[in-house]
Amino acid sequence: MTVSNFSFTFLGTGTSAGVPVITCDCVVCTSSDPKDTRLRCSVCVRFTDGGGQERVILIDASPDLRQQVLKEKLTRCDAILFTHNHVDHTFGLDDTRMFNISMQQPLAIYAERHTLDHLARVFQHVFESHKNVNDSFVANLIPHELTVDESIDLYGVTFTPIRLLHGRLPIVGFHIEGLDPTGTAPKIAYCTDVSSIPPETWPQLDGLDVLVLDMLRFRHHPTHLNLDQALEIAEQVGAKKTYFTHMTHCVAHEATEASLPDTVHLAYDGLRI
Repeated sequence: MTVSNFSFTFLGTGTSAGVPVITCDCVVCTSSDPKDTRLRCSVCVRFTDGGGQERVILIDASPDLRQQVLKEKLTRCDAILFTHNHVDHTFGLDDTRMFNISMQQPLAIYAERHTLDHLARVFQHVFESHKNVNDSFVANLIPHELTVDESIDLYGVTFTPIRLLHGRLPIVGFHIEGLDPTGTAPKIAYCTDVSSIPPETWPQLDGLDVLVLDMLRFRHHPTHLNLDQALEIAEQVGAKKTYFTHMTHCVAHEATEASLPDTVHLAYDGLRI
């Protein structure tokens, strides 16, 4: 199945605290540059499927999901893929119930087993709604288990979970590819919350049009890449373009962007590829 009108939008490019950070008056948190304002990390893939239906696939559901959806004027969601179980990537899940209402159908979610188990525990009112004291208005979700390197086809776009390491926690990124007759759908790897890439994953990063890569800050961090580490990986991968995401408030957009190689950029909220 071929697709058209493919786009990839950064809904949020910030770390778990977001930017501005609560109680902080640093130069980035008080910046007037809109690119220095970063909601929690997530992205959206939009395209038209072979039957002419618009499709929207989200990767992660941040605590800022409601604000992100309103900002991007998303009127549907066909699936959500989760990278891992951390709060800043999952706590917007409750807001998806509005898509159930508008689309009059359940919503498919995809994650590894440990992330599905986390969601079932945290959102017990959703996944075990029969136990609720009141007949509550909750999301209607259909969980599907992901397996690393086993691709899923969602309406003509292929999402392949790839293994990444977030400190000692194994998580997934996604290799994304769509068959587009116009040739405008890029081959993308989305790799957020990364501290290292295991050897078996490198072949999935060959021949990319776009690499999206974690870059938390300038100093070392035990569970994220810093700028030097992210630049080294970007050079090794050699994608046509690399965009850094999941950035904290020490990263000033304009000054940092000016220091990067020509093929490497800082992503920002609302950036569409």
